[in-house]
Amino acid sequence: MKIIDAHIHYQLKNAYFDRLAQDSGHENTMRHLLEAFSASGIECAVAMGGLAADPVYPDFLRYCFGIHRNALNPKTNAREIARAEQNLRCGSCVGLKIYAGYTHCELCDPVYTPFYELAQCFGKPVAVHTGVTASSDALLRYSHPLQLDAAAVAFPRVQFVMCHFGNPWITDAAAVLEKNPNVCADLSGLLVGKVDVADYTRMQYGYVEHLRTWISYVDEYEKFLYGSDWPLTNIEGYISLMEHIIPERHLEAVYYENAQRVYGL
Repeated sequence: MKIIDAHIHYQLKNAYFDRLAQDSGHENTMRHLLEAFSASGIECAVAMGGLAADPVYPDFLRYCFGIHRNALNPKTNAREIARAEQNLRCGSCVGLKIYAGYTHCELCDPVYTPFYELAQCFGKPVAVHTGVTASSDALLRYSHPLQLDAAAVAFPRVQFVMCHFGNPWITDAAAVLEKNPNVCADLSGLLVGKVDVADYTRMQYGYVEHLRTWISYVDEYEKFLYGSDWPLTNIEGYISLMEHIIPERHLEAVYYENAQRVYGL
């Protein structure tokens, strides 16, 4: 079955990502990533924008341009808006990415309005980090999925992608997804590292059932996108996890069709 990985991180020669890849049974190299993708039937992936001034990605990747803390600074805001527009004009840029929680700002703050307007103008989605964060200086109040509910209502013509399905606020994330026609979710980052998935689903039965229950509650499988959060997780194992929480009849949509439509791939 063909797969699009709708959420990866691509930063080579980065000690932090090198270690994450090793913990997941991978290597943080382009060659290894291509091999891992090929072995799992992954045809394309969407990289969430890094901090590089001019992001450059290989042909098999598309990317979302990252809206970082500089966008919140009045001295650098105009520059970041211009950079976002420049990237959105590029065919390989398929959207914008907001790092809610890492950026200490409400999603409906006027500072984000020009970015939402650009996304709407170019017909490209805005991916938003939701849920738990990887650093202790982030603020969880800003990464709660209810933040995305307010933004979706304020900007109904913008397609939002709720990254990580709001984990661990799965019930709230499901409510936001069900309510708002312009919100979908990627299923990245629900499992970190390399584990025996059969053992994991037994030991973490409650968590896995919680995911399955609330994905089923939404009952709109066209709203869910496969994403691995590479290099945080083992790709083969993560695909196996998906097969525990997504009914077989919906796997083709979740693995491929939904990301193809949402990101215009």
